Amino acid sequence: MSLVGLTACTEGGIGEFSSFGDNVSTVADTSDRDYYPDDQLLVEAKLQFTNNNYGKANALFKRALEVAPNDPQALLGYAASSDMLRRFDQSDMAYRKLQPIIGNRIEFHNNYGYSQLLRGNLQVARRHFLIAYEMDPSNEFAANNLELLRNSSSYQRRSRGDLRGI
Repeated sequence: MSLVGLTACTEGGIGEFSSFGDNVSTVADTSDRDYYPDDQLLVEAKLQFTNNNYGKANALFKRALEVAPNDPQALLGYAASSDMLRRFDQSDMAYRKLQPIIGNRIEFHNNYGYSQLLRGNLQVARRHFLIAYEMDPSNEFAANNLELLRNSSSYQRRSRGDLRGI
């Protein structure tokens, strides 16, 4: 019986290796990072929303909520993207969860008012837009939403199929 000895071909000692087999110097320091890269999901979701890719944004905001279910940015983005997809059941759920978290903030009133505007609930939308505007008259979103409401109320409401024969 022959005994074969194994020797390691290393320049340093045994303490220079990590538990993963890599050299210690190749293992990145992650002490300044979150426990999960959920911020990356939010960054990508906001980018998709800005580019009018509401379906992709909605899916990414939903994934962010799976990581952090009470994250106000993820809830607000999920609600807004659901509104744009006309999934008001989903946006209502998000707004109900969001209101106790962020309270009486301008972002909530602007977004919830816009959701009501999309549904044709102009009086409810107006009430929320006015609350937002009173909180900060210099806020461009609040001013734009009131202008949008003013323009929406001056046109007749029609169903989607009214112009088919033209």
